[in-house]
Amino acid sequence: MVHWREIGSRAAARARDVANLLTTPLLPDDILGTLNPVWSTTEPAGRVVAVRRETADTSTLLIQTGPRRQRHRPGQYVGVGTRLDGVWHWRTYSATSRPDDRLLAVTVTAIPGGTVSGALAHATPVGTVLRLGPPAGEFVLPEPVPEKLLFVTAGSGITPVMGMLRHLAATRPDSLAGAVAVHCDRTAEDVVFGAELRALASATGMRLVERHTALDGRLTPDALTCLVPDWAARKTWACGPAGLLDDLGDWWDRHGDADVLHVERFVAPRPAAGAGTGGRVRFTTSKVETEAAPGEPLMLAGETAGALLPNGCRMGICHTCVGRLLSGAVTNLHTGELHDTPGEPVRTCVSGAAGDVEIEL
Repeated sequence: MVHWREIGSRAAARARDVANLLTTPLLPDDILGTLNPVWSTTEPAGRVVAVRRETADTSTLLIQTGPRRQRHRPGQYVGVGTRLDGVWHWRTYSATSRPDDRLLAVTVTAIPGGTVSGALAHATPVGTVLRLGPPAGEFVLPEPVPEKLLFVTAGSGITPVMGMLRHLAATRPDSLAGAVAVHCDRTAEDVVFGAELRALASATGMRLVERHTALDGRLTPDALTCLVPDWAARKTWACGPAGLLDDLGDWWDRHGDADVLHVERFVAPRPAAGAGTGGRVRFTTSKVETEAAPGEPLMLAGETAGALLPNGCRMGICHTCVGRLLSGAVTNLHTGELHDTPGEPVRTCVSGAAGDVEIEL
C-alpha cells in the first residue's frame, strides 16, 4: 500500500512539471500556491486537519504542512498567520509536536481580549489554511542532554516544555527518569496537557509537581527550594508569566548559577538601548526618500513618507517585509546588531537606520 504522503508528493511533482511547462517565464511556485497553498515555497502555509481541545481556553491545532517544511527543535516557536476580516495577523506559538511528527502541532491559549488568540483557539475550523513562519528561538535543550533537568512552568508556559518532554520520552526516556517538572495553574482542570503529563511522569519516572494556585498560592523561589531541594545542581528551563520569571532570575543571580537558568518569555522583545541612530533612507523601487528618526523602524519611516511597502506581522516573524540592503547600514532594533553587508536581506519592520541607507523596496 502506498503511503498517503507519497501520493501527495507525486501529485505535487506532476503539478510542478505542468507548471514548468505552462508558466515560463513565471515561477512554478506561483502556480503551485494557487493550486494548493500548502505546496507553496514562497509563502509557506499549512492546513488545519484536526483541532484538539485541551482546556476551556486552550486548543491544539494539528497542521498538515508542505513538503519543504523546516523542522523545528523541541522548545522552538513558529510564526502563525491567520486571516481575519480579510487582514492577515501574525502571532508566535510554541511547536508542541515532536520534530519528526507527521503533523505540526501548535497549542493556543485564548488571551482575554485577544482577538487573534481567541479566533485561533475557539473558531478555527478544520480545513483552515494558516501561513507559517520558520522555526526560531533558543529555548532548546543542548546536546548531550544534561543528566539533571528541572522544568518550571506556569499556565501556557508549559507549551514549549511539552515539546521537549514529548521528544525526550520518545527518543531518550532515560533522561526523564531523574528529571523534575514543576507546573503551576489555577486548578487541576486548568492544567494544559494535564492527563498526558501525569501519564508521562508515571511511564518515565519523571517527578511531576503540580501547584494549583487557587489553593496553594503563586510559586515563589522559596517555595521552589522546598519542592526541589537540589535545584541548584540542576540545569533549568523556565517559562511562564513575567513576574515568576523575574523572581526566578533574581533568585538564580543571588543564590545559584545564572548560566544554568534558561528562560522563555511570551512577550515581544524590547528595543535595544541606543539601537538605530537614524538617518536618510531611500527606498529605490518605490522612489521614496525620507528621514528616519533614531530607533524608528524603516517600515514606519517609509510608510509615513507614502511608500507602499510589503508587510505582514510587523514583528520580525514572517519575513514578508524583507528588502535588500544596497548601501549603508541598519541596526536590528531588538538586538542592537549592526548589518552593513551590501545585498544582505533586511527586515524593515525591526530594523532602524544607522546613518544614510538604501533599501531595494
